[in-house]
Amino acid sequence: MSFTLDANVLLYASDESGSRRQRARQLLDDVAAGDEIVYLFWPVLMAYLRIATHPAIFESPLPPADALANVEALLGLPHVQTAGEGRRFWRSYRRVATDADARGNLVSDAHLVALMEENGVRTIWTHDRDFRRFPGIQVSDPFATI
Repeated sequence: MSFTLDANVLLYASDESGSRRQRARQLLDDVAAGDEIVYLFWPVLMAYLRIATHPAIFESPLPPADALANVEALLGLPHVQTAGEGRRFWRSYRRVATDADARGNLVSDAHLVALMEENGVRTIWTHDRDFRRFPGIQVSDPFATI
């Protein structure tokens, strides 16, 4: 069994003033202590780096070195893997995007879902409700009880 994390989970964990920080940190601590395979897809990591360091988005954005260190800490875990687009990606993307009528912000979500499919990952931890529009994946919201 494996799963992936969406950028919003990583961002909430880095947002010192956010109400979801504690739960996001707990989830990342659980990930670090676990042994289940975790896929971190490159678009998620790049979104995290882009948003966490952006002064127009966060009141106290992370210095780039800190954001990079956070990514490196996750990638240093023995059960965390990265993956990118492979030979079957475009076929998966076209089907996933067509099924969800992906446009606008859903394009990047369809990208992530196609990567999940291509790598056999069925579960994503995210607070983004848009992922529920994609059949064939399980969406787990770590903040659902907040």
